[in-house]
Amino acid sequence: MIREDIRNIAIIAHVDHGKTTLVDAMLKQSHIFRENQKVEERVMDSNPIERERGITILAKNTSIMHDGVKINIVDTPGHADFSGEVERILNMVDGVLLLVDAHEGPMPQTKYVLRKALEQNLKPIVVINKIDRPDERISEVEGEILDLFVELNASDEQLDFPLIYTSARAGIAKYHMNDDSHDLTPLFETILKSCPAPEGDAEAPLQIMVTTLDHDDYLGKIAIGRIVRGFVRSGQQVGIMDGEDFRIDRIGKLFTWQGMKRVETNDAKFGDIIALAGFKNINIGETVTDPEHPEALPSIKIDEPTLSMVFHVNKSPFAGREGDFVTSRHLRARLLKEVETNVALRVENMDGADSFLVSGRGELHLSVLIEMMRREGFELEVSKPQVIYKTIHGEKCEPMERLTVEVPQEYMGAVMEGLGPRRAEMISMDELAGYMKMEFSVPARGLLGFRNELLTTTKGTGIMYHVFQGYTPYKGEIPGRTRGSLVAFEPGITTAYGLNSVLERGELFVGPGVEVYEGMIIGENSRENDMDVNPCKKKHLTNTRASSSDDAIRLPPCRLFTLESALEWINDDELVEVTPKSIRMRKMVISRQSRYKNAKKKS
Repeated sequence: MIREDIRNIAIIAHVDHGKTTLVDAMLKQSHIFRENQKVEERVMDSNPIERERGITILAKNTSIMHDGVKINIVDTPGHADFSGEVERILNMVDGVLLLVDAHEGPMPQTKYVLRKALEQNLKPIVVINKIDRPDERISEVEGEILDLFVELNASDEQLDFPLIYTSARAGIAKYHMNDDSHDLTPLFETILKSCPAPEGDAEAPLQIMVTTLDHDDYLGKIAIGRIVRGFVRSGQQVGIMDGEDFRIDRIGKLFTWQGMKRVETNDAKFGDIIALAGFKNINIGETVTDPEHPEALPSIKIDEPTLSMVFHVNKSPFAGREGDFVTSRHLRARLLKEVETNVALRVENMDGADSFLVSGRGELHLSVLIEMMRREGFELEVSKPQVIYKTIHGEKCEPMERLTVEVPQEYMGAVMEGLGPRRAEMISMDELAGYMKMEFSVPARGLLGFRNELLTTTKGTGIMYHVFQGYTPYKGEIPGRTRGSLVAFEPGITTAYGLNSVLERGELFVGPGVEVYEGMIIGENSRENDMDVNPCKKKHLTNTRASSSDDAIRLPPCRLFTLESALEWINDDELVEVTPKSIRMRKMVISRQSRYKNAKKKS
């Protein structure tokens, strides 16, 4: 049986190629919003961090109507660190819209998400977006897309993909570049024609794969998935299966999507994307099934994490000042809650009760989690990110990344020089409108700290993307940070006089009037060793000192750190202290005497 009244489609693309903007335009032209309703740009990016960073982190559902057909649309992340979201979502759809920038062409993440879609035997519709760019190179991009499909061993049916040209910002779509168009009708028509309609049996025993979890303060845990076969009603008794494990529960409420809204319904059948509430306990990857004829669907396979950090309870002298959640119990509960919905994340207990090993897909993946936690009122300390090694056939192997760097031509040499010690191997190099596009194969640990270095080297003009490539034998040592830390040796308030005396030793991270504690890092030494300094030193009064002499001291601007840059900068014996109001760096061992004793023991 085929349902012609519905289509399920995911939008996949590289980061910043216009997925969310296109969904915005589709929603507006489907009259989801009132004519006088004020709608923000990128309405699907509801998370504050998504809006600030301009990227999609969480996959989201919406739906539109066109010619009496309901089109369920899933907007997916484009950044490699959140590809765990993409992998799950592809289980819910029958086709994909592959968006490609009319200038940039296929990028690393384009290749990654397309490979996943082709492996699922999904029917692709290719959309070349941003056709109104003055630097568009549409004919070249078309050839690059075809080459990519061939490279990924697409089937003959997949190679015969429809091609649509769009400007998501202008809200227009075309079959051919010289067509006149005023709206997205060609895109809607192509989706109805080319995206397969769901097939199934409404009378067969129920099967629903849980692909996403949401939470509501009133309804509790909400399971989102697609009905693979069968029929479901609100209040119905169902079985829940995870491999051999089987339990019975009851559906409380049943929802579908109308536009951006989740609306309650009494029943749904195969092909529908639904949300289920009322379960006592349910997890991603489990199958909701008929209790009398239980049958589990194949479990969802997710690429393994490649990076780990240790999350500690905040034990600095400033602990508990700025946060609401500071205990190990709070930290444990929050991390376990995150694991339920974030399938690419792993959390393990450490030897001590106050530490947890958290593994994810990349620096951005983990730093977004930390940023969310600090905004929720958590205080914690995190260690330097470490890559996860594997032993394959008795040989130590490490994760490799496919790195793409775009820089102005004058910085090409400096970037290649910076990547050399990081064990990067060049794969290709092309020129694009004055920019050099270079691709490298580089160990994941070689990318730690490289983003900041790239921005400094290229004066903020460089762009980098990377995607997981696989495991290869260990590439050898990579030199770390070559300069030591300037560490405060006593608590107090920094003074201009004290900082001025420290300035000749290196670069400052704090200005005057900042409260510091023993063991807190306040700057970078110009030499390779750490140095204890006193930034709180005051000038003693004398009968010759003028009252305004301290005001005459002019300090240079101090270096400011974001969460990511702090994680990249610290060494193995240092931590980043994260609170709702502050990001500080400190030594693991706060006491100066203890650090000296440990250093003597090692020597």
